[in-house]
Amino acid sequence: MFTLLAIMRGLLAFAALFVAVLGKETFEGHQVLRIVAKDDVQLSLIKDLEDMVEFELDFWRGVTDVVTPVDIRVPFHSLQTVKIYLETQSIEYSIMIEDLQTMLDDEQEEMESAARDAQPRNTDSYDYGRYHPINEIYNFQDMLVAENPNLVSKIVIGQSYEGRPLNVLKFSTGGTNRPAIWIDTGIHSREWVTQASGQWFAKKIVTDYGRDPTLTAILNKMDIFLEIVTNPDGYYYTHNNNRMWRKTRKPNSGSSCVGVDPNRNWDAGFGGPGASGRPCSETYRGPRANSESEVKSIVDFVKSHGNIKAFISIHSYSQMLLYPYGYTRTPVRDQAELHNLAKKAITDLASLYGTRYRYGSIINTIYQASGGTIDWTYNQGIKYSYTFELRDTGHYGFILPPNQIIPTAQETWLALMAIMDHTYKNPY
Repeated sequence: MFTLLAIMRGLLAFAALFVAVLGKETFEGHQVLRIVAKDDVQLSLIKDLEDMVEFELDFWRGVTDVVTPVDIRVPFHSLQTVKIYLETQSIEYSIMIEDLQTMLDDEQEEMESAARDAQPRNTDSYDYGRYHPINEIYNFQDMLVAENPNLVSKIVIGQSYEGRPLNVLKFSTGGTNRPAIWIDTGIHSREWVTQASGQWFAKKIVTDYGRDPTLTAILNKMDIFLEIVTNPDGYYYTHNNNRMWRKTRKPNSGSSCVGVDPNRNWDAGFGGPGASGRPCSETYRGPRANSESEVKSIVDFVKSHGNIKAFISIHSYSQMLLYPYGYTRTPVRDQAELHNLAKKAITDLASLYGTRYRYGSIINTIYQASGGTIDWTYNQGIKYSYTFELRDTGHYGFILPPNQIIPTAQETWLALMAIMDHTYKNPY
């Protein structure tokens, strides 16, 4: 094993390492490999790849169990080495994405073509079926508030590291400090279908209030808070520099690597297994809990509000609906109720397009992860704490085509409604 790694590292030293220093980082020749372990020994060999930092591997889907494939973006300069490693260990893999840059070029072309169209004058003419840069999302939020002043307001709960506003839309029919539901999208910046779905949800709420009796009943008694761009610096960076960026953008002292994984930065098992202490890692937890303003702003808001009853954080991809815990195997005391509600939510979701979701606690359904959002919110007493992983299961991964945005949002809305309705009908 040691000799093999030495050979691999030797091969890598001769590989041409291309890094775009200026402008957009490109991903020519990068492949996404789908790797399937046949036993726990192979699983741990795949996990060893996480520590081989010189290969610059990007785990799109991490190591979980023998039945779940692992998806890894492999830079061109590491491809041969990684494939030799897998083949030498008799580990099966297939090429999920042949050339990532080709997909990104198609995505970019579609965005540039849409950008040539006239800017929407209102939220009815807004194009929910495409990906929007951050300035357009901010404009959309302002239009929605202006059009629906009696239902929607915009709260700025803080600023990102680079000074962008952390906007939250508040949907309320009046009253002070009413029980509330929180939804956030885009905490991992490259998961574009989530921010796109968040915009669709916002429009759906104002459209359905007064028409859909279930939503109307909820909003007559509860408020809904929706943060669409939870990691604005990262989102801006995915549009302008590196489409695959996941983390925040705050520099790390003593390291040339930037950013923290904002879903490992919460004060729930902080620094435990499933979060990295290496600043260059995609799952770097940060120097301390709540070190990122994007996280601390939500923490402060939740604590000062004190009456949030459901907290839903939306990610992609993998098609899962998860509840706490991620940092410990100890079941939450509300496990039976959360499990049954998750089952109802994914059944409702599947009723539209037949999209199949897995569900369960984070640690039992995907992997151990410490410092996660919903573990913290659950520990704050917010019983209905859930995380979604939206479409797909890996064919496109993070580069979900725009024609899947609206179907994804539509089906997810059915699951959200199941959770929100249950929260409304089961006060605590």
